[in-house]
Amino acid sequence: MAVIIDGRAAALKLQDRLKARLAALRERGIVPSLAVILVGENPASLSYVGAKEKALAEAGMGSRDFRLPEAATQGELLSLIAELNADPLIHGILVQLPLPPHISEDSVIAAIDPAKDVDGFHPVSMGNLVLGRPGFLPCTPHGVLVLLRDYGIPLAGAHAVILGRSNIVGRPLANLLARREQNATVTLCHTGTRDLASITRQADILIAAVGKPGLVTADMIKEGAAVIDVGVNRVPDPRAKKGYRLRGDVDFEGLVQKTSFISPVPGGVGPMTIAMLLQNVAQAAEGVFHG
Repeated sequence: MAVIIDGRAAALKLQDRLKARLAALRERGIVPSLAVILVGENPASLSYVGAKEKALAEAGMGSRDFRLPEAATQGELLSLIAELNADPLIHGILVQLPLPPHISEDSVIAAIDPAKDVDGFHPVSMGNLVLGRPGFLPCTPHGVLVLLRDYGIPLAGAHAVILGRSNIVGRPLANLLARREQNATVTLCHTGTRDLASITRQADILIAAVGKPGLVTADMIKEGAAVIDVGVNRVPDPRAKKGYRLRGDVDFEGLVQKTSFISPVPGGVGPMTIAMLLQNVAQAAEGVFHG
């Protein structure tokens, strides 16, 4: 039976190690602070923003909340970002995605000062990642990598198969795992991949990040593979208090007997994403990365 990867415990260890750095910043009169911008009233986005702000407060870090109506213009959002770029008391800027369709996500991300790009989505951050240079790493891919390392899952020479090619998870994670220090062989699968199961069955490490509940079933993996489930899908459930339950991209119950390691949903990658965000905000306050 698989070892269940405990993302909450791993995140707490990271936050505990962060305490000394935050204390050193406080001695310099610096409180790492994040500006969180939310456009509209997307329920999932509201939940994510709330969780991030709670974690910041618990760590003794600052946050400023900016809520814009769904009808806010792209110009209004860009003007707010420009103000925050110029504010020396704001060390990081996070624009919660997705944005309303009338606003260009690419334009908004590019408007953030790379030195405050704690999400790691700016073209400068992405370029640094691809070239192996220091810079802010996207929080979810970095969290996945830390989990793999913490649990001693071998990376060098391993065949890592990633499902999903988004700029938020799939592509940056592929680059991270292929770096010399990880030395994994990476296959990136997507909607155009033919005979998906024949590829996933080759994986020593399978990472699912497609947003399709229960997509990966036991017949799609080989015995002893390590599985990381990045998917967070709201599945209707009238018995649940909120009317839904969270389910990942893999069939957890079907895979748990066949895998060597597996991350649950919730409680797996999610807490690590927030922990890596805290680390990025601290790095921004330290002035480690300047774009």
